[in-house]
Amino acid sequence: MKINIKDIIYVSLQVLLLIAYLFNINILHFKPLKFVSVLGLILFVLGIIISIIAILQLRKSLSPFPSPRSNTQLITEGLYKYIRHPIYSGIILITFGFSLYEASFYKIMISILLYTLLHFKSLYEEKKLTIKFHDYKDYRNFTGRFFPKFK
Repeated sequence: MKINIKDIIYVSLQVLLLIAYLFNINILHFKPLKFVSVLGLILFVLGIIISIIAILQLRKSLSPFPSPRSNTQLITEGLYKYIRHPIYSGIILITFGFSLYEASFYKIMISILLYTLLHFKSLYEEKKLTIKFHDYKDYRNFTGRFFPKFK
């Protein structure tokens, strides 16, 4: 795998946003309805489960960088049969879910920025995957980016 400057920038921005997410600005809290807190907790737990399963399914292909590793294969089974980037899906669910649970506008804003970054990171990653795997284009047509496609 050849790591270039774009790989480093995407991963660095992701780490910075996750660090920013850890902070809490109390003046940006809201009073949630009970079901919003429960929904947030459900999304948070679901995100953790999805992330763990996706990491285990990637095995040796796992890398924080968007460029695929040189000795990797395209994973299209398990969660990857339905979602092209389930780890990103898990991160999105974890951050949005915990933001709702915590009732924090600040965390929601960071979650939106993180979602946007992961969207662009996945576009870049998919360009690299299309070059490495000739069947990636077909795979992309049948699976959703972060969430399953419903037909």
